[in-house]
Amino acid sequence: MMQNYSLRVSTIIDHAARFHPKRPVLGRSVEGGVVQNNWLGVQREAKQLAAALRGLGIKKGDVIGVMAWNTVRHLSVWYGVPGAGAVNHTLNPRLFAEQLIYIINHAEDRFIMVDPDLLPIFEAIIDKIPKIEKIIVLTDRANMPESPLDLLCYQELVKGQPTDEPWMEGDENDPCGICYTSGTTGKPKGVVYSHRSNVLHALAAAAPDMINISSNDSVMPVVPLFHANGWSIAYNAPMAGAAMVMPGRDMSAPGLYEMLEMGVTFTAAVPTIWLGMLQYLEAENLQFSSLKRVLIGGASCPRAVIETFQNKYGVQVLHAWGMTEMSPLGTICSFKPEVNALPDAERLSVQETVGHPPYSVDLKIVNDWGEDLPWDGVSQGRLLTRGAAVVQHYLKAKEDAVDSDGWFDTGDVAVMDENGYVRITDRLKDVIKSGGEWISSIELENCAMAHPGVAEAAAVAVPHEKWSERPVLVIVPAPDNRPKRSEVISLLEKRFAKWQLPDDIIFVDDLPHTATGKVSKLELRQRLLDQSYTLPE
Repeated sequence: MMQNYSLRVSTIIDHAARFHPKRPVLGRSVEGGVVQNNWLGVQREAKQLAAALRGLGIKKGDVIGVMAWNTVRHLSVWYGVPGAGAVNHTLNPRLFAEQLIYIINHAEDRFIMVDPDLLPIFEAIIDKIPKIEKIIVLTDRANMPESPLDLLCYQELVKGQPTDEPWMEGDENDPCGICYTSGTTGKPKGVVYSHRSNVLHALAAAAPDMINISSNDSVMPVVPLFHANGWSIAYNAPMAGAAMVMPGRDMSAPGLYEMLEMGVTFTAAVPTIWLGMLQYLEAENLQFSSLKRVLIGGASCPRAVIETFQNKYGVQVLHAWGMTEMSPLGTICSFKPEVNALPDAERLSVQETVGHPPYSVDLKIVNDWGEDLPWDGVSQGRLLTRGAAVVQHYLKAKEDAVDSDGWFDTGDVAVMDENGYVRITDRLKDVIKSGGEWISSIELENCAMAHPGVAEAAAVAVPHEKWSERPVLVIVPAPDNRPKRSEVISLLEKRFAKWQLPDDIIFVDDLPHTATGKVSKLELRQRLLDQSYTLPE
């Protein structure tokens, strides 16, 4: 018989502190300047926080809301909250007030921990979140903001606390974190991660065919820790003993470039971040000195972005897909031998897919009747998943989120090829159905964005008397480089049949986005409706 080694997230930071104690952990602080630390220091401060929270009356299973940027201090909070036996409820500052009020009350948060610049968000809603007992501001006394609220200072709270007390003991299936869906099709739904699911997910993500980081890497998560479990990177880096760079709140291309140049070899963010970065590099004639790999997820990555990163800057792109409900990793596009054997152009086409799943994630595609579809690279169906870190039911939901066989419907439409590579063709709620045939809005958008004059693109369905729906392509032009309609159509004609081409191309100054940075097609369709838009004759 083997030992019953409990898979709790505290074992991850303990491993880093014990076997990689001096590995650098640095980042831009909310107070200004760059903070220097290491894994031993992060672990000790996390232990101090855990002790302080217990001293304030936090009990096992209590929920603490955390709204903070990616800082070194946030890493100690990331481990200190579950280390105290509490549940880390990540809060997105980009949510509407009504959504924040709902999820804080629904999760029954007891405490709030917040960066000082984000405190006004809570000052505005405090009367509507009555269960909040304490608000801890993540700074020192000198930088505590003036406020009508009764506040606790984080640095004073942890100062003098023991650095060697044991973590709160418990079962590996205890709740560890909560992240809510964006609520684009109704009220946000709470996804509760267990210690076990987070550890297993981090192990799966760390595989060589997945993010493949090691103690020789320096990792910078641009994706916020409040976005879909931080893509697990705050677990993966210490698990591997990698160095870590935290960018803080400055998401501008110059600010991120400055931090990337601090020896970062691996980074991760949504496509919109990298579109801005590539424009900045081009304008300033800059190169990366250390960056080797970039993980791109959260939305489909245009082929042009992949080509530019790899051909001009020598940075490998790992195209990824996942969901809050999957902790979030579903697939990553690394190359199997069958793909490595292909010519360069065909390998690049494979990189437009989101790749294949790791062990512990199972996938299949089905038709509307639930029948399995072939993996032929052509058949489109609903993408279903199950696995060790996939949601079973949402917080306080009356029914399971899965079917009788344990499959969770992702809401995505996809095709799979014979090698298990997944191509997301649409969200089920966004798919364009013209004359009974599906047209992929994602593929239209990515093809259009290959034009250098297209900064951003979104394809949406517009009602049509004969065909039910027809696609319209909405484009944000690049600065000082507005493309001609005929140029965009010429690009599309190379990859799409005539009946799949958009009936109209509309140029706009901006596109609406969700709190997680994705284009809000729901709002975009409403904009067109409000403007009484009609298709051209």
